[in-house]
Amino acid sequence: MKKVLLLLTVLLPAAVFAQGTKNALESDFGARLSVSVDKKIVKGLHVEAGGEMRLSDNFTSLGRFQADIGLTYKINKVFKVGVGYQFIEKKNSSSVWKPRHRVYADASATLRAGDWRFIFKERFQYTHRDVGNVYQSNPNLLELKSRFKVSYKGFASVTPYGYVEVRNVFNDPSCSATWSTASRAYADYKFLGYRHAYINRVRGCLGAEWNITKQHSLDFYLLGDYCYDKNVDTNASGTRLKSLTYDRAFNTSLCIAYRFSF
Repeated sequence: MKKVLLLLTVLLPAAVFAQGTKNALESDFGARLSVSVDKKIVKGLHVEAGGEMRLSDNFTSLGRFQADIGLTYKINKVFKVGVGYQFIEKKNSSSVWKPRHRVYADASATLRAGDWRFIFKERFQYTHRDVGNVYQSNPNLLELKSRFKVSYKGFASVTPYGYVEVRNVFNDPSCSATWSTASRAYADYKFLGYRHAYINRVRGCLGAEWNITKQHSLDFYLLGDYCYDKNVDTNASGTRLKSLTYDRAFNTSLCIAYRFSF
């Protein structure tokens, strides 16, 4: 899986690497543990609520937890839509916990071929976060996640599946500057607003969902994430660019999710 995802990153648009320096690729191994409840309101309409915690630094650190609630509506056998809200508490690079508020809307289409299911899903999300220096990060982030998933329904209680997902960020900070090799510093810096769009994550997943009963299910899956994040360092007034780099990481996570449906 790792080799496939790294190959995909080679095919990303050249604009992703338009400015700055790419830092060395880092790696991490972690875990995700989640629980959720799915309540049917009427035919096709469900309310879902849940929580998740994430371990990082080779299982030694709690890096994030979140709670979410949402509605989904199945229009017909093919199309499904949903909306939701997430509260996220995430630890930053300085080990300080920072809250985030996220709302999202998604739409998916499912195609059936015997026991096979092919699912195309798009999720647009808005995230509000405390960034401190607004010239370094956008406090109101807009992203689109595109997923293609394949699952097999041929077994009695276990459904194996796999998917590939790409995430686009639409409004990271944009700037112009001239790099001086003599002074080893940026000059003529200008903040151009929040208009830098690029692919900042490619994800692959393999898993299996076990339907223990009609109400109880467990989902076991392995995630591989290639992350490519822009890192802008300016002074507080946004008049001088200190550095512009891209952090690269490949993170692997073992995940378990429990769901109760009624």
